[in-house]
Amino acid sequence: MSRDAAGFADLDSYAALGDGRSIALSGTDGGIDWWCVPNMDSPPLFDRLLAGSAPLQNGAQAGFFDITPRDAHQVDRRYRPDSNVLETRFRGPEGVALLTESLNSGTAGRLPWCELARRVEVLEGRMSFDITLQLGHRAGLRSPYLSCRGPHETFHVGSVLGLFLHGDGVKITDQGDDRVTARLDLAAGQREILAIVAGANEPLVVPALADIDARIDLSDQEWRDWCGSFAPDHPDRDFLVRQALALKMLLYAPSGAIAAAATTSLPERIGGNKNYDYRFAWVRDAGYVIASFLRLGVVIEAKAALTWLLNQLCAHGARVCFRLDGGVEETVRQVDLPGYRHSRPILAGNRAAHQHQHGIYGDIFETVSVFTRAGNLIDARSAETLSHLADECADRWKLKDSGIWELPELEHYTMSKISCWQALNRAVELADAGQLPTTCRDRWSRERQRIADWIDANCWNEDLGAYVMHPGTTRLDASLALAVRFDFDGHDRLRRTLDAIDRDLGADRHLHYRYTGMDQEEGCFLACSFWMVEARALLGQMDEARTLMVGLRQTIADGPGILPEMIDPRTGAWLGNMPQGLSHLAALQASLTLQQV
Repeated sequence: MSRDAAGFADLDSYAALGDGRSIALSGTDGGIDWWCVPNMDSPPLFDRLLAGSAPLQNGAQAGFFDITPRDAHQVDRRYRPDSNVLETRFRGPEGVALLTESLNSGTAGRLPWCELARRVEVLEGRMSFDITLQLGHRAGLRSPYLSCRGPHETFHVGSVLGLFLHGDGVKITDQGDDRVTARLDLAAGQREILAIVAGANEPLVVPALADIDARIDLSDQEWRDWCGSFAPDHPDRDFLVRQALALKMLLYAPSGAIAAAATTSLPERIGGNKNYDYRFAWVRDAGYVIASFLRLGVVIEAKAALTWLLNQLCAHGARVCFRLDGGVEETVRQVDLPGYRHSRPILAGNRAAHQHQHGIYGDIFETVSVFTRAGNLIDARSAETLSHLADECADRWKLKDSGIWELPELEHYTMSKISCWQALNRAVELADAGQLPTTCRDRWSRERQRIADWIDANCWNEDLGAYVMHPGTTRLDASLALAVRFDFDGHDRLRRTLDAIDRDLGADRHLHYRYTGMDQEEGCFLACSFWMVEARALLGQMDEARTLMVGLRQTIADGPGILPEMIDPRTGAWLGNMPQGLSHLAALQASLTLQQV
């Protein structure tokens, strides 16, 4: 892993660690550059990802936790099979060492504290490591300090209370209120545990190092047990399981919410200003995760996520996204950090919470439909909420909205109208199956047909041979590939639309831009290309689907096992927040569909 002069590393050099509450990003050089404590949407304890290594203008420091071999070395890295426990192998001139990392869990699932465990062991020869723990200053808003509590020296960053635990082999060379540096020398057969135990506004447990060490392997077993029951006969099981494991990390266990991504403000173009906070639960993403988990037979997480989602919709109405702990984010503020490779602004909060997107109607009804088709039941209160949403959809579909891409320009987006058709189509099916009241069933059916007729009359462009992004434009929208999954329209128009998307939005490396004109503003949206795989397969174009899937797998082959939001088709550089749930979802659905079709 190489860092530029400002201390920034390529995004594809990071892997993720997760415990169902928080996610850390660890680089191939042994540096953890991002970790929000105690929750995914908390302020970061480590934030070098968005600040680099230089001191900030106000004298504050970005946080990180490095365990780096002192001598030149080569690096190999992998997740353990069926696990989110990460192994990094360093090969130096005098030895080989293994760094094993985990955000630990226990026998009862998520621990009631954050426990970042890092095991260093030398397998051959000997190796020396430089260790630096730099506590973040929250962009200058907090000044970390150390204090003694009994026999323990604790660190404090705002409301976060934590411990840096290590064995006697770690030799401290310097220590201040916000920084600890140390050296570790090991020979073959020796090992050390370094760990951070932390919480916020809560009592703190001080576990023994031996227990932390044992929990690395216990956590590994917990991950493998979770993976053991699904897709045993899938020919591409390793790829499928890796997507599921990334999605599992994004599931916020305290509430059942599903985060769109674990980071904020990673840019969609280096130096650009399209940098957003994705540490929220989108109705769309949550719905897709639930549907994907149900396809895999992962019922417990699917049910928890659906319950949370229906509760939010019942309490707050048809919103685009919600906080991970529930409710709607009311504010968006800028954070005074340089930004990844100087891409600003850095944001906390997301304005999409105050938009309206018709897509949420289709997303929630598709999710409930998948849930009930799997043999499950909807309760009376949820059925009432869904009936009201179907009525609302029938009333509002004629209005403009912000569309699936959350655009500031309100338009009659074709994909939004298809989502309304999808919602009412599923509502009719649910009513016919006895899952929803039938009082308005016939009204939903009639309105569904009106939507289809409107799309047919206004959204098809025969000269282009495609559905356009919205009436009155010749721009194309790659999200229309999802219409195939939704069973919209006849196959001929959808095939022609996919061909047009390939022709006008396709790029190098088998990638696709989101919609016309985005080649000047951002990278290619990875989920769109996986949606194209799924759509081609569902339309019976298996050769095209397999060719595209092979190409996409080659494009992401050098990654660590997590996926970004976007990729630059010219350089292959990763862009956008990560691990990006929508990318993993699209990859998982494409893999399942290729096999099942």
